[in-house]
Amino acid sequence: MTESAQVRVFGIRHHGPGSARAVMRALAEFEPDTVLIEGPSDADPLAALIASDDMQPPVALLAYATGEPANSAFWPFAAFSPEWQALRWAIMHDADVRFCDLPAAQQLALDREPGQDRPDPLGALAAAGGYDDFEQWWDTVIESGTTDGDHDHSADFDAIAEAMAALREDIELDGHTVRREAHMRQVLRSTVKAGALKIAVVCGAMHAPALTGALGPAAPDVRLLKGLPKVRTSLTWVPWTHSRLTSASGYGAGITSPGWYHHLFTQQEDTVTRWLTRVAWTLREHDLPVSSAHVIEATRLAGSLAALRNRPLAGLAEITEATRAVLCDGDDVLLDFVTRTLVVGEALGSVPDTTPTVPLDADLQATSKTLRLKRSAHSKALDLDLRKQTDLARSRLLHRLRVLGIPWGTPRVSDVRSTGTFRESWTLQWEPELSVSIVEASCWGTTVESAAHALVLERACDRNATLAQVVVLLDEALLADLRDAIPELLRSIDTAAALDHDIAHLMAALPTLIRTLRYGDVRGTDLSSLSHVADALLVRICAGLPAATAGLDTDAADVLRREIDAVHSALALRNDTESTNRWLDTLAGIAGRDEVDGMLTGRIVRLLRDMGRIDEQDTAVRASRALSIGSEPAAKARWIDGFVGDGALLLIHDRGLLTLIDRWVSGLHRQDFVDILPVLRRTFGGFESAERATLGAILRGGAAVRTTAAVDVERGTRATAATALILGV
Repeated sequence: MTESAQVRVFGIRHHGPGSARAVMRALAEFEPDTVLIEGPSDADPLAALIASDDMQPPVALLAYATGEPANSAFWPFAAFSPEWQALRWAIMHDADVRFCDLPAAQQLALDREPGQDRPDPLGALAAAGGYDDFEQWWDTVIESGTTDGDHDHSADFDAIAEAMAALREDIELDGHTVRREAHMRQVLRSTVKAGALKIAVVCGAMHAPALTGALGPAAPDVRLLKGLPKVRTSLTWVPWTHSRLTSASGYGAGITSPGWYHHLFTQQEDTVTRWLTRVAWTLREHDLPVSSAHVIEATRLAGSLAALRNRPLAGLAEITEATRAVLCDGDDVLLDFVTRTLVVGEALGSVPDTTPTVPLDADLQATSKTLRLKRSAHSKALDLDLRKQTDLARSRLLHRLRVLGIPWGTPRVSDVRSTGTFRESWTLQWEPELSVSIVEASCWGTTVESAAHALVLERACDRNATLAQVVVLLDEALLADLRDAIPELLRSIDTAAALDHDIAHLMAALPTLIRTLRYGDVRGTDLSSLSHVADALLVRICAGLPAATAGLDTDAADVLRREIDAVHSALALRNDTESTNRWLDTLAGIAGRDEVDGMLTGRIVRLLRDMGRIDEQDTAVRASRALSIGSEPAAKARWIDGFVGDGALLLIHDRGLLTLIDRWVSGLHRQDFVDILPVLRRTFGGFESAERATLGAILRGGAAVRTTAAVDVERGTRATAATALILGV
């Protein structure tokens, strides 16, 4: 190091607002011509983008292996991050700015050494100051500290470096940290050699001792860095959120309260009062009774708690206790809401349009802008009417993104009651990790549509894809309006159906096929070729189902019952007479077979009765036969479970059937009753409490239910006419 070069090392706490203010003051005093900042050194070309007004933190540097986007890493920055303020200062004061950490190309290639149990040096520093928690110590000593206008701010950083040097003597640094610090020293040496006269280094406090004073010979560092593996890497800026800065998000230098730290950084006067006013405002927005008197009392309580603990100012711990006691009236649920909304927060940053990105992301941004879909870290409900072109285009985009594994939108149950297929409801929330998902999906195409199309066809051509999986792909392609992929998907379904002889697989695929038929008219997709595929599947199901129902154990029978219910519901949805009759004929042939599990025969009898294939008298005969002497009690209980399951109204209105079941249960021997009690409890426990009460009253003779009722033709005619008028028929 030349004697003419002055070097100041500012050891900071990542994402510390007090550190950020101290760095800004120290830089203003020192006025360096070069600023070195802890961060991947191959990100230097991206530093200039910070000057753009469209670059609004929180943001993050994203580095990913060009051929393997899943191998990625983030370096987040918030407005209160010292590194961010140092970057801004350097750009605004025309100082050279460089990142000095290991290049991302090497960090992504290196196998990180497993973490070892070792003392926490920062925790030890807090403990030496009489604090159990490092966060509280930093809040009091640094973040919430006052500033003397004549104070030498560089001396603060010198003291921190000395403390870190003492702590480093008792710990063993891992190999990755040693390599990182070696690279930082090499960058510092090259900066001095390039002629810089005043150099400021902004890095984590733990690294400060390694960069302070004489750097020593370069040879040991060169040997450490020689031969390190590299991968081809791409870097860019991406929006970030406050919640992703938290320790719970998995970020190594995470903090627990980014929203609070942002407030500390931006509101340096009346910090506590302004914060509690924000809390009160937020609670009032949710119709909670919080007045100015509450704010005043909470401010007093926070100050009193700080005085009791011998602290100069109230920190987050005192403010949280005051919030719980006064503003939340001791309610931890409200306190948790305040923590999520304000203490953590959900601020989402933005990056300039000129930021390097993959073509797929550029297409997504352009399409989103056209459709007026804005990225937000907050959860937002979106209701779409598919009869409108804009909403239909939004639906297609969101479905295509789901195909690509980019879940910006998640389907939800609408708050608006509707049985039509023209309405969709979504929940939109942008997560920073979706930027990586976009990069990963970019290998399939340069636009959202082309990428989704290519990915669907790739999955359909997979030899290991089951029939049900290919049918789901068809459903996704229809929802995403990937028209060019549909013919190939239909051929894949034909092939998979011909090769798949498992009735369960065929039954699992049919409901999805029939459900997709409902979207043809709304989305303008020709699905005429899909009908014959569904018909062919039904023929094979009806041919193979009788054999598939024989000799099943209870678990397999339960699974098959759910498949039968799904197929039955799907055929009712399709409303095709020929298909329905074929299905009911198959069920009728199974209903009277003794070798079929009682769960299945009971369910099939119920379905046939609901469809009018058998009348009440025939139903009673079949129930009597199933509950007659000769069958095991467990088998009889399963028949009842299959027949009655989710059908309390049937028993309420069919007194004969209810009486038959009551007599059977009453006549059971004690041990038999105990054995079948779990099955009966599962059957009748699924009824609503009011239904169970009505059944009990009927059996006690305290309620009467008419099994037949006179039809009022005149009233029915008026109701029918009114309904037709409403529907415009």
